[in-house]
Amino acid sequence: MSSPRRQEALLVLADGEVFEGESFGAPGVGTGEVVFNTVLTGYQEVITDPSYAGQIITFTASHIGNYGVTGLDDEARHPACRGVVVRDLARRRSNWRAEGDLDDLLARAGIPGITGVDTRRLTRHLRQAGAVPGALGVADEATLLAAARAEPGTERIDLVATVTCDAPYVVGEGPRRVVAYDYGIKATMLRHLGRLATVEVVPASTVAEEVLAREPDGVFLSNGPGDPAAVAGAHEAIAGLLGRVPVFGICLGHQLLAGALGGQTYKLGFGHHGGNHPVRRLATGAVEITSQNHNYAVADGTLEGADVTHVNLNDGVVEGIACRDVPAFSVQYHPEAGPGPHDARYLFAEFEALMDRGA
Repeated sequence: MSSPRRQEALLVLADGEVFEGESFGAPGVGTGEVVFNTVLTGYQEVITDPSYAGQIITFTASHIGNYGVTGLDDEARHPACRGVVVRDLARRRSNWRAEGDLDDLLARAGIPGITGVDTRRLTRHLRQAGAVPGALGVADEATLLAAARAEPGTERIDLVATVTCDAPYVVGEGPRRVVAYDYGIKATMLRHLGRLATVEVVPASTVAEEVLAREPDGVFLSNGPGDPAAVAGAHEAIAGLLGRVPVFGICLGHQLLAGALGGQTYKLGFGHHGGNHPVRRLATGAVEITSQNHNYAVADGTLEGADVTHVNLNDGVVEGIACRDVPAFSVQYHPEAGPGPHDARYLFAEFEALMDRGA
C-alpha cells in the first residue's frame, strides 16, 4: 500500500525553532503547549486522555499508528489535545481489533498532525527549553510563529472547565457508592472504580454539600489538565469533604488534595509524560514502574497534616501523600495504567479498604 500524498507542513515553536514535516489528520493550524511522551504503545489512549487539553503531543517512539485505532481504547468521547507530532506515521494498520487509522481519528476530531518530524531533535530541545507554546499545520513560517507566540500556554488557565461533564451520570455496578469528580476523568479509571462501586460522576464545580447529600462511601478525585491552582472552587470543595468521607485522588486529583491541605504546586520544566517512571513506595522500599502524565507537581515540605508516601526516583518529585488524621490519600501517577504497567493497581484495593473502614 502506497502512502497517501501529503502536504508539506511545519511545526514552529514560540522561541523560533522550526521543524519540517508533512500534514495528516485534520486540516488547519493547531496551537498549544508542546510536550513529549515516551510511551512505546498506547498512542490512542494518550491522544484521548483529557489531561492533554491545551497541549500538542510529541511521541518519541519512532513508529506511530501501526496497530490502528478502536473505540474500545478511547479514554474520553472526544480528544482534547491540540495537535500530534510523530516521526513516522504507519502506512497501514495491522491489528484485528482496529476499526480505523490514526489519521482518521484525528480528522474526525478536528485535530491536525504532522509526520516526518525529527522528534529526537524536538525532544532534546524541549528538555532544555521546557514545554513551550507551538503551532503546526500547512501554513507559512511567519503565520505559525505568530500563532505560537499568541498561545497562552497552561498556567493560570482553568482547562478543567473545558473537559468536565455537563451533568452527573452513573457507571458501574459495584456494591459501594462512590462520587467521582470529573476533572477530565479517564474511562479506564471508571472501569476500575466500577468494579468496587456504583459510581456517580459529577462536574468539577460540584460543591461539597451536594456530594455529601448523596451519602457516598468514598469520593474520587480524577486526573485532569493544566494548572491545579486555576481549577475554580476545587480546593474549597475538597476541604469540605476531608474527615467526612474517604477520599482518593489521582494525578490532578493528587495536586488538588494537596492544595486543600495547604500545600503548594509548581510547574515542572517539561513534565512527566510516559509509561516507565520509577517510583519508590516509601513504606516498603519497593520500586514501581508507573504511567505518568502531568506538568505540575506538589512542592515537598509544604503539606500540613499529610506524609509523603511515594517519590519519583528520576527527579525526587512527590508522587504520593497520605493524610495523618483523616482517611484520604493520593498519587501523582496513574495506577489504572491506560496505557502503562500495572504495578500500582493495588491502590484501588487500598481505596476499597479505606471505604470499608469508613470516615
